[in-house]
Amino acid sequence: MAGAAIFDLDRTLLSGGTGPILSRAMYDLGVVGRRLPGERLLFKIFDVVGETLPSIALARQATLVARGREEGTFDAAAVAAAEAIAKVVHPFALTLIEQHRAAGRPVVLATTTPYHLIRPLADRLGVDHVIATRYRITEGGTFDGGIDGPFVWSRGKLKAVQEWAEAEGIDLAESFAYSDSIYDLPLLSAVGQPAAVNPDPRLTLYALARGWPIVHFDVSPGVVKLPVVGVELQRLLFHAFHPLLTTPYARFDVAGTENIPRTGPAILVGNHRSYFDIPAIIQMMRPTGRTGRILAKKEVLDVPVVGSLLTALGGIPVDRAGGGKESFESAAVALEAGEIVCLLPQGTIPRGEAFFDPVLKGRSGAARLAEATRAPVIPFGVWGSEQVWPRSSPVPRVLNVADPPTVRVRVGPPVELKYRSAVADTRRIMSAITDLLPPEAREEREPTEEELRSATPGGSWRLL
Repeated sequence: MAGAAIFDLDRTLLSGGTGPILSRAMYDLGVVGRRLPGERLLFKIFDVVGETLPSIALARQATLVARGREEGTFDAAAVAAAEAIAKVVHPFALTLIEQHRAAGRPVVLATTTPYHLIRPLADRLGVDHVIATRYRITEGGTFDGGIDGPFVWSRGKLKAVQEWAEAEGIDLAESFAYSDSIYDLPLLSAVGQPAAVNPDPRLTLYALARGWPIVHFDVSPGVVKLPVVGVELQRLLFHAFHPLLTTPYARFDVAGTENIPRTGPAILVGNHRSYFDIPAIIQMMRPTGRTGRILAKKEVLDVPVVGSLLTALGGIPVDRAGGGKESFESAAVALEAGEIVCLLPQGTIPRGEAFFDPVLKGRSGAARLAEATRAPVIPFGVWGSEQVWPRSSPVPRVLNVADPPTVRVRVGPPVELKYRSAVADTRRIMSAITDLLPPEAREEREPTEEELRSATPGGSWRLL
């Protein structure tokens, strides 16, 4: 027997609940003449903490709104609400749905929300099956104020899913389930692959105790948010790398950050001079109030502990041996979801004589991403980071406190691309980065033997 992918709706596929959108649609179309007492407060509480017994009581009372009305009374409101709800469904949730579908699993929406109100949304999302609370209909075609079958919540949801699975020949032990609510614990415990999505505090504790994955569909897969408060781990890193904590051994001179969009997708591209470029990028990002995803060599992300931490912070592995297809797709999805993606087109830190080449050479990934997504490409130039952490050293020079070097970062306006040739657009990108570096970066000169050793891993340079 095959498995299925079962998704809760509210606070799972979207950040908040569908209640306010459905209520507004029904009110705007004149289906209901007034709002239920206290519904706005309950909706707000639901968005913040998840399901509560009062919110479920409100959902049960909603049958009274429909009593005596024709079966098709709410159809127009449901269609209008579906359009609005579909716009706030998390893009990464849609990506996961497509992945399950590609694996041959039917996708199921299991929700307390009434079937007649949510079916248009399910159709719009391409969901295969809907398991939802059904209002009882009389022989005359009107709602009678009761419920037909189980109230699809908590154990009632599990019962409805079990009945559906038996009828469809689905093995729950081979199935996946996604929910935010502790009240969906019966369903999550019944499947082989449960996941807590944007979980409420109690489900968070339970998931941690059981070792269930805790995921958030509003950020790239693998990115970790702090439980309950929902703050990205990357934001903590920004605080940890406050300039006051690094000034003993480095100074930062950052300008042009107003060129980084405060909302929407963007591709940040810069040069690569040192492992200390990462702290420099952090200082560049801090004023924007945004987090980003950075492409890094798969070999780095495969390192135990370190790799897991980098992935949790938003790293996207690049497998050069495999052509980088997966990393390209992951970055494209992140951009389509409105995130920032950062990459260093040089791919690695130049070593030896190449480190002093005034002409920057880059790979075409940024240009191809820009062509595929039309996200703006924002260049930045880093200079001086190698003075803090030279290529020849396994660790940064943290004892250099008497005369700490200055790491200079400049961010420029979007690069004007033509989207006709990735090679030509890459040249434009690298030229824009070069223009942000100080004049000495564009001068050809003969490096000293000491400089060459400093720019070589292990300092093993030998002049020929």
